[in-house]
Amino acid sequence: MHQYKELKFWQQSRLFCKDIYLITATFPDEEKFGLVSQLRRAVISISSNIAEGASRKSNKDFSRFLTIALGSCYEIETQLLISSDLGFISETDVNIHLQKLMTIIKMMSKFNSTLS
Repeated sequence: MHQYKELKFWQQSRLFCKDIYLITATFPDEEKFGLVSQLRRAVISISSNIAEGASRKSNKDFSRFLTIALGSCYEIETQLLISSDLGFISETDVNIHLQKLMTIIKMMSKFNSTLS
């Protein structure tokens, strides 16, 4: 079992979750059940899957949950780009958030490679 709260990428994913909630609060009301909902569910999924995977008894199980969390990261990347395409988020802001997301992805991927 791993202590997920000590994992830097879990800590960063929590901070990133707050960022996504703040940025989506500025989206148009008609996106409440569209991109806002999708982005928020996906960003919560990252830290949640890390925590759930850490509680598993085998590294193989933990790795599977990290893979799911990584999938959520790439889902968010796509949704942020679409949000920018639609003019809901500036190109500058999307780039800032994508950089944060890529940092999380790199840390998580590197850690995941040690579990094999």
